[in-house]
Amino acid sequence: MIELYTWGTPNGRKVSIMLEECALPYRVHKIDIMQGEQFAPAYLAINPNGKIPSIVDPDGPGEGNGGAKKRPLCMMESGAILVYLAGKCGRFLPASVRGKYEALQWLMFQMGGVGPMFGQTHHFLRYAPERVDYAIGRYTKETQRLYGVMEAHLARHEYLADEYSIADIAVFPWVARHEWHDVALAAYPNVLRWFKAIANRPAVQRGMAVPA
Repeated sequence: MIELYTWGTPNGRKVSIMLEECALPYRVHKIDIMQGEQFAPAYLAINPNGKIPSIVDPDGPGEGNGGAKKRPLCMMESGAILVYLAGKCGRFLPASVRGKYEALQWLMFQMGGVGPMFGQTHHFLRYAPERVDYAIGRYTKETQRLYGVMEAHLARHEYLADEYSIADIAVFPWVARHEWHDVALAAYPNVLRWFKAIANRPAVQRGMAVPA
C-alpha cells in the first residue's frame, strides 16, 4: 500500500486524484501545513524540501534496468510523483513517443506556470498581511494570460494532450480554485467545458475529497 502524505491543496490533490484514477491502494497521512507539520524531522526524512505531497511506495523499483530486488521508494514533487504513478499503473501517460511528450510539456506548463502563478495570486489576494497592488496586478495578469493559453489550446483539443492524462490531472485542482484568483470560468468557455468533463469523473471527485 502506498503511503500518501498530503494536505488539501491543489498540489496535494493532484496525487490523490491520480491514485484514485489508477485504483492503487493507499493510506492517507495528513500533514497540516498551517501548523508547520511539513517541517517535522520525521517528515523531512521523507521529503527534504518540506513540502506536500509526498509518497512512500513500499514496492518501489530496485536498482538497475531490470528493477530487481524492489525496495521502498520515497518521492517528493507532485509532477514527478504523477510521472512515477503513470509508469506504475501503465495509464494516463500516452504510450506513443509523440503523445508522451505532448502530455509532459503540458505537465511542465502546470509545474512552471499554472502552479507558481496561481499560487502567488492566491497569496496576494487572500493571505498577504497588507494589500500590494503591484503584486496583485502582476500575478492576476499572468494568471489570466495562462487561462488564455489554455482557452486557445482547448478550442482545438478535448484535453491538454490528445487524451486524458497526467497533464489534466495536474492542472485541474488549480482551476478548481478559480474563485480564489477572481476568474470567472464562463469567460473561458473551452476551459469551462474541459473543467466540467473532468469534474464529472468519479475518481476525480474522490481524489478531490482527500484528506477530508
